[in-house]
Amino acid sequence: MILQGTIVNVIAVLIGSTVGIIVGTRLPQRIVKSVFQALGLFTVVIGIIMALKGNEMLVIVFSLIVGTIIGEVLHIDENTERISGKIKGIFKIGNPHFSDGLVTSFLLFCMGAMTIVGAIDEGLGNGSEVLLTKSMMDGFSSMALASAMGIGVTFSVIPMLIYQGGITLLAYWLGDFIAQQIVTELTSVGGILLIGLGINILEIKQLKVMNMLPALILVIVFTWIKISWFPN
Repeated sequence: MILQGTIVNVIAVLIGSTVGIIVGTRLPQRIVKSVFQALGLFTVVIGIIMALKGNEMLVIVFSLIVGTIIGEVLHIDENTERISGKIKGIFKIGNPHFSDGLVTSFLLFCMGAMTIVGAIDEGLGNGSEVLLTKSMMDGFSSMALASAMGIGVTFSVIPMLIYQGGITLLAYWLGDFIAQQIVTELTSVGGILLIGLGINILEIKQLKVMNMLPALILVIVFTWIKISWFPN
């Protein structure tokens, strides 16, 4: 069934994050804070591992610079905080880490090569094994994330469904349209953004990572231009 892997992935994150929230509310605040710091370190490490996979440094840097300029012009960070505030008001969410939880979870769950390769495989009719394996991993990860970051992790299933499901549907309609090199550079940019989020979580410095998100789209475009027009 088309989108089976993504649907299972969404369910796994919903279950994992729900368990994490229940556990988190029962833990002393000092333990939650320590877990939060541990997740910050983990996010930085995962980000570094992902970032080092990139090969086209100029494409990556150019994507980040242009993407950040676009994000600043569009005020993505401020608008996201405004929307986040409205959502928190509607659902009476008091967690101050709602946005961090949502964005961090989305990037962790969706920016790796496993997401893209698995979604394409499913779209091409090669089975959902990769995404089902990823679902198990994300379920446990969401449990740990939600115990410290709260319900923002649960809400990350919305962009996950759109992003991951969208790749599957595009692969289903258009065939094998994403070259491995695009997957590699996209993973690298996603890793760099994760490093930024890790720095935010550790409260070293507050970076406007949301304003850098357009880089995730631009790196696909720029890498495609590079391999199509300048293959050497």
